[in-house]
Amino acid sequence: MFRTLRILAGVATVAMLATCGSPPPADRGIAVFPPPGSPVAPAAAGGPVAAPATGALLGAWVRPDSLTQAGRVTGVAEFEQELGRRLDVVNTYRRLREEFGTSSDRTFLESGATLMFSWTGGPSAEVVLGEHDDEIREHARQARALDVPVLVRLRWEMDRPNLVAEVGSPEEFVAAWRHTRALFADEGADNVSWVWCPTEEGFTSGRAPDYYPGDDQVDWTCVDVYAGSELTPLADLLEPFLHWAAAHPHPIMIGEYGVSRAWTAGQRASWLRDATTVFRRNTQIKAVLYFESNPDNRTPAGEFALRPDPDPLEAFRTTAHDPHFRR
Repeated sequence: MFRTLRILAGVATVAMLATCGSPPPADRGIAVFPPPGSPVAPAAAGGPVAAPATGALLGAWVRPDSLTQAGRVTGVAEFEQELGRRLDVVNTYRRLREEFGTSSDRTFLESGATLMFSWTGGPSAEVVLGEHDDEIREHARQARALDVPVLVRLRWEMDRPNLVAEVGSPEEFVAAWRHTRALFADEGADNVSWVWCPTEEGFTSGRAPDYYPGDDQVDWTCVDVYAGSELTPLADLLEPFLHWAAAHPHPIMIGEYGVSRAWTAGQRASWLRDATTVFRRNTQIKAVLYFESNPDNRTPAGEFALRPDPDPLEAFRTTAHDPHFRR
């Protein structure tokens, strides 16, 4: 799934990262998109969840010990305590029929966080035929009832080959996206910012852009990016996406990012510090969300939780207190 991409001049090699826990040189070459002097997305872009004029929002998906409402709240609270600050954005995952506006959702909103619903929606072909209109309309009403701006990341990672049975062709996905968004508009859910979020591999392969529903249908462009079975620098992983996104008038979100537990604590901390440099230098990036989770039945290459390793946690804590990520 993860591949080595050597594009940016001056980037430390994977071999160096694999043998050394020290951070890469601060002045190493990191491409910046858009290039200096080029136009960037307006500061107020992003729809109802507006991008900050300066800096970027910090968020995470925090997998709780228990997937109960109380467990979700406790999981985020414990992670925030470790960081010494509140998250700007709390990511949460929902299947087609799972509710927007649960008790944990409302607790996060009351704490001042912005919610992002990573929502599967329905299979594209069925959505286009109207088979899930009632469910989609109900979710639109649930989103509207929250009465604050929220993010909806509809069928994230739609470019993954293993999702083709659900997602269908790019044309079917785009039609389903447009149909879903039209139903939300019809229900008056004008407090939703729409986040389009493929994988970084989809930009390297060229698959992802075909799923783009159009600038008029998207509020945030987004990508999910991981260093898993290969310890590739984030700058290399992001380059194809950032090059594409620079041509679109939307703020960028890193919807999920992480470095796997296959690597040493020092290597992970170094990768995370380098990631912060990439985020700071690319000012179109307006939100970054860590994937604080070890999914079930994964090898260490598929586990990304920072805790309980002190070095990577401290690297992320430093990012969390960087003025660039403080609102």
